Amino acid sequence: MLKNNFYDAIVIGSGPNGLAAAIQFAQSGLSVALFEARDTVGGGMRSAELTLPGFTHDVCSAIHPLGVGSPFFRSLPLDQHQLEWIHPSAPLAHPFDEGSALLLERSVEETSKALGADAQAYVRLMEPFTTQWDKLADDVLAPLHVPKHPLLMARFGLLGVRSAVGLAKSRFKEGRTRALFAGLAAHSLLPLDRALTAAFGLILGTLGHAVGWPLPRGGSQKIADALAAHFRSLGGEIFTEISIEHLDALPSSKVILCDTSPKTFLKIAGDRLPPGYKQKLERYRYGPGVFKMDWALSSPIPWKANECLQAGTVHLGGSMEEIASSECQVGKGRHPDKPYLILAQPSLFDPSRAPAGKHTAWGYCHVPNGSAYNMTDPIEAQIERFAPGFKDCILARHSMTTTDLESYNANYVGGDINGGMQDIYQLFTRPAARIVPYSTPVEGLYLCSASTPPGGGVHGMCGYHAARAALKQCFSS
Repeated sequence: MLKNNFYDAIVIGSGPNGLAAAIQFAQSGLSVALFEARDTVGGGMRSAELTLPGFTHDVCSAIHPLGVGSPFFRSLPLDQHQLEWIHPSAPLAHPFDEGSALLLERSVEETSKALGADAQAYVRLMEPFTTQWDKLADDVLAPLHVPKHPLLMARFGLLGVRSAVGLAKSRFKEGRTRALFAGLAAHSLLPLDRALTAAFGLILGTLGHAVGWPLPRGGSQKIADALAAHFRSLGGEIFTEISIEHLDALPSSKVILCDTSPKTFLKIAGDRLPPGYKQKLERYRYGPGVFKMDWALSSPIPWKANECLQAGTVHLGGSMEEIASSECQVGKGRHPDKPYLILAQPSLFDPSRAPAGKHTAWGYCHVPNGSAYNMTDPIEAQIERFAPGFKDCILARHSMTTTDLESYNANYVGGDINGGMQDIYQLFTRPAARIVPYSTPVEGLYLCSASTPPGGGVHGMCGYHAARAALKQCFSS
C-alpha cells in the first residue's frame, strides 16, 4: 500500500537510470517514489542462479567500466552500502589463433610495449584521453551542449566521428593492434565502417586505462542494491512487483520520469501525447540484439594464451577484418558463422560466484534485432577456437535469445541492450529531436532511459541529466 497520496516525483523503472534519477531527486529534498515491475530492483543489473545451485550469473550486464567511471555514481557513497569493485589484473585480453594474446592493461605504456611498431602511435592516441578522463566524461556522458572542455572535446570529436576501421588503419600498422581496437569499437553494435564507431573504441579503451573494467563482488545485483539502499537512506520509497500499465495507475505527483523504452512509453502514456511526438517515437530505430549465454564450468577456461587468465573480459573474433565482417553481417540482418564475442570470466577474480574449484563464464554475440536464431553452437565453437577443451569443462549452460531478453527487461527491445541505435543520426536526438531530449510535450512528463543521451551502459547519466532537467523546469523558483 502506498504511504503517500502525493509525491513530488515518481520514477517508473529501477534500472541504473531510474535509480540515478530517483537519487538525484531525493538529494534535492523531494519526496520520491520508484516503481518496479519485477520483484527486485536493477533493470540490467541483476544476478541469479541461471545454471546450477551455487553458481551466480549476471543476467544482463557483468563488467562495468562505465559504472566505476560514471561521474554521478562516483559522487555517491556506494561503498557504504556494500558495493565492492574487483579489478582483474588486466581489464581486457584479445587472443589470436596462434596462441598469443594482447592485453589491454591499466597502464597505457605497459599496453603499448606489446604493440611492436604501433607502440608510440597507441600512446599518442590514448594518453591524452586517459589522463583527462574526468574532463572527457563531463562532455561525452551528457546531452548535446557547449563543451566544458572544448579543446579536449575537439580532439576527441575529430577522431571519434570516424569509422573504427578507418581510424585503426590510419593510426596502426600492426594487424594485432588494429584487432584490439576493433574489438573495443564493436561494443557499438554497429558495422565498423560506420561513422562514430571509433568513438566507442576510444571511450572503452580510455576507461580501461583510466578507471579499469571492474566487476562487482557478488554480482551486478550488488550495484542495484547499493543504489537502492542509498536512495532509501535519503527518504525515497521503492515499490516492487507493481507493473505500471498506464500513468493513471500512479499516485499524484508533480513530475513523472520513465526509465522505459519509447515502445513501452507509448503504451503507458500514448493517449497523453500529441500525434506529432507519438509519430517520432514510433519511428525510433532500435539496433541489433544480442544472444547471451552463461556457463557453469568445472575449471577455468583452458585458453591457449595464458594471458587471457589475467583478464576479466576477453574479446573473441580474431583479426579486425573478421570482427568487421561479423558486425557487417549482423547489420545486414544475417547471423555470422564466426561471431564477434564478448566474454567475461568473473569467478577467476570473485570466488563467491561459484562453488570451490568451479567457475562461471558469461558471454554474448550480436544478432539481428528480434532474432530467434540459436547461436549456441557458433558461440561455443568460437570459444573452442581460442580455448580447445572448453566444451569439456561445461557443467551446464543457459541461453537467452533476443525475445528472452526483452521479456526479462522490456527496455531491451528486440534484444537491443543499448536502448536504440546509437549511430550518428540518433546519438544526441534520441528518442526525438528536442532542445531538452528528456522532456516531452506533456508538462512534467520525462523519459530517462538509455533511449535518451548519452545512451546505453550502466552509468546512470541518462537518469541524472533527466532529473536535472526536470528540477530546472518544474521545481526552480
